[in-house]
Amino acid sequence: MRDQDTQRVFLKTRSVRLSVNADRMNAQSVKQLIEQMFEERGALHYGESVTQLEHALQCASLAQQAGVGSALVIAALLHDIGHMVHDDAAAAFKEARDDHHEALGAKWLRRHFVDAVVQPVAWHVQAKRYLCLRESGYWDALSAVSKQTLVLQGGPMNEAEATRFEQQAYAQDAVMIRRWDDTGKREDAEVLPLQHFLDLVPQVVMPTVDGVLGSL
Repeated sequence: MRDQDTQRVFLKTRSVRLSVNADRMNAQSVKQLIEQMFEERGALHYGESVTQLEHALQCASLAQQAGVGSALVIAALLHDIGHMVHDDAAAAFKEARDDHHEALGAKWLRRHFVDAVVQPVAWHVQAKRYLCLRESGYWDALSAVSKQTLVLQGGPMNEAEATRFEQQAYAQDAVMIRRWDDTGKREDAEVLPLQHFLDLVPQVVMPTVDGVLGSL
């Protein structure tokens, strides 16, 4: 078997195990699973000059600098986790296919986290489409990769789509995630370590993950 094929089989096997065996974990186990995913897939690139881990840490650091709550910081950290649970997001990018990472990521996060984490992740791609319509100059400032994926994701919103987006409960949080997403692609950025952000996880997991409401 070719090395590339071997890698794809390995990633697919890991994806199945990460997605199927991740249900009903306590907060510590969720932290460990996230750490494991970044260890195994955080070095991957999907077109941009930074790795998945570098991008995640930059976005989470920007969120914390903005003074937002723990839920939005964790959403910033994990907004692209769908790329890592995807069977082969790198291949999807090379083949110009939308990997729907926002939906995959939200589905995974919904097992463990409160809506204030899940929903901004679910809507952050739509926030890019929204800003392309509403904000002059936004499209011009996007990276080449973001412009390419925008086409796959439906292009700029129309007025009706934008109105519906604005009515979503977490629309503004999604817009903030989007802005950090756009900014967090510097190769020389100073960031806080992953463990710093993982320590916030117990504050924003679903209460039922640990079995009792008082555990948080």
